[in-house]
Amino acid sequence: MLDAKITPITRKLLEKPAAACVRLGVGADTMTIAGFVLGLLAVPALAFEQYTLALCAILLNRLADGLDGAIARRTERTDAGGYLDIVLDFIFYSAVVFGFLLAAPEQNGLAAGLLLVTFMATGSTFLAFASLAAKHGISNPLYPHKSLNYMGGLTEGFETMAAFVAFCLWPQHFPIMAYVFAGACWVTAGSRLSMGYRTLKQAEQKTKRRTE
Repeated sequence: MLDAKITPITRKLLEKPAAACVRLGVGADTMTIAGFVLGLLAVPALAFEQYTLALCAILLNRLADGLDGAIARRTERTDAGGYLDIVLDFIFYSAVVFGFLLAAPEQNGLAAGLLLVTFMATGSTFLAFASLAAKHGISNPLYPHKSLNYMGGLTEGFETMAAFVAFCLWPQHFPIMAYVFAGACWVTAGSRLSMGYRTLKQAEQKTKRRTE
């Protein structure tokens, strides 16, 4: 919901760090992989209930996720790099939820399981539309910097990170927060499904009229 407004601010903040990375020879794909590895450290930290350490790993992952795009803009933006970034992001998001399940299976298990299913809904509606939007030449002016056609919603990257931070700060309340966040994510999935279907249907009809 807030990604389009926050992204221009974060891009400016990351310009100098990205320039330093370029001077050191750090490529965008290298930063993507490094950030993913750092982010996965949150899983064992959560499993052992080291929530501050887990939060640090999550924040480092998000920093690297911003830097890889900034580096790519200064060097070369590639489809391969965009593909790597989005796939590792989705794995990371699910891994964090799995970490909370490991921390307290009896207490967090049901909420974590629901959230994982929910992430499948938001992820599949996002990726399926992005692949077909490219086929029909559908653009998204709100997110011109994204490698894929980015379909927004009530819960986007910023809201997901806000939820993860809250989970780490108040882990004893993970179940209720996870249920609330899952509900918001289902609103996103539902709106993406409806909007994506209607947008693709209209694109197909335009294509059909042009060929008749």
